[in-house]
Amino acid sequence: MAGAPADGDVHGLATCMSAPEAAGAEICAGDGVDAASDSTTSTGRGEAGEARKATVLETHGYTVGETIGSGSYATVKVAKSENHDCKVAVKIVSKFQAPIDYLRKFLPREIEVVKGLRHPNVMRFLQAIETTHRVYIVMEYAANGSLLDVIRHESHIDEARARRWFGQLADAVQYCHDLGIVHRDIKCENLLMDGDLNIKLSDFGFARGLTAYRGESASQGAGAHLSETFCGSYAYASPEILRGVPYQPQLADIWSMGVVLYAIVFGRLPFDDSNFNQLLKQVQAKVRFPDEPRVSAACKALIRRILAPARARPRLSAIRADAW
Repeated sequence: MAGAPADGDVHGLATCMSAPEAAGAEICAGDGVDAASDSTTSTGRGEAGEARKATVLETHGYTVGETIGSGSYATVKVAKSENHDCKVAVKIVSKFQAPIDYLRKFLPREIEVVKGLRHPNVMRFLQAIETTHRVYIVMEYAANGSLLDVIRHESHIDEARARRWFGQLADAVQYCHDLGIVHRDIKCENLLMDGDLNIKLSDFGFARGLTAYRGESASQGAGAHLSETFCGSYAYASPEILRGVPYQPQLADIWSMGVVLYAIVFGRLPFDDSNFNQLLKQVQAKVRFPDEPRVSAACKALIRRILAPARARPRLSAIRADAW
């Protein structure tokens, strides 16, 4: 689903913010000079003897390497950070190409959410830099790509690794929900893999902080906050989102987790999103499993429990306690 969430707003990035919530995280403005080369200060001599200007990232201690991802208005590059003494990923967003709603609401909200997160299975935010033409978001580097990359390479994943990775995802989502944060775009592409092949929940672009409560008992009880923002990816979206009715975003996250688990063990998505009407019928029917690959009855039972109507969908505490 395209576009930025419509609910809420977060102040822009025009000025430096002191005392960020997470140690080591920083949000600041650049010097406003970032033409095609993002140049700022002189650092040496070019081929014609002219002084070469340092890029914005270089002035902040980053040596930029290869491009590892790109989209319509953003590019992701790997870089070496002098300050952190490690590789990092830098998302470079063009202000000229990005939609206005994204720049004013979507992107600032993402930074506002991620800057305070500290969990071993959540991608760590390091710094945001804004200049005249671009916004740079510096994050922890995932050396092994995404879960989707792994599934595509291996066709499907054995249950031992599936159990470990799904458990890590559940831990990450539980952590976020306990902080009153819902992700709203959980999918295989947004689950990155570090050097030790641990899951890292990433891309909080559709995330929302629900500050009125804390913890699962409040966030998923009878009086839980209902969202009317319909975002995420069709193939991972819960029935209530696809029907366009107000929904509990925590339960929508849990549905998406069930789709991820299905994709891990079967190497394919449970629902075909090429036709919306067919998709809507499929998500409201009992989930079906292929004959191959062979998956245990316990794993299938858990998937069935998760891919259920919202009123019957298990909470994270029950999922984490499941026998599988």
